[in-house]
Amino acid sequence: MNAFQNDIERFEKLNAQVLGVSADSVATHKEFAKELGLSFPLISDDGTIRKLYGNGRITHLIDQRGIVRYVHKGMPDNDRLIKEIEKLTGN
Repeated sequence: MNAFQNDIERFEKLNAQVLGVSADSVATHKEFAKELGLSFPLISDDGTIRKLYGNGRITHLIDQRGIVRYVHKGMPDNDRLIKEIEKLTGN
């Protein structure tokens, strides 16, 4: 999560929304976000999102129409993600 936060301005410049998703409670998310200084939303999933997108550390780039355009399992390299977003946005 820190890696995403460290590059949050780069993502925002490309109009990309960073979201974190896990089964943790909203209260746990609030505490975690405060502890790490996260400025992006964390979503408490009841299993619905994981059923759609999978379990574990997976990064999805989803375009503005809701189409998944890129999937990375494990911790992604932000430079690679930025390049993929640029491809999607034409930047």
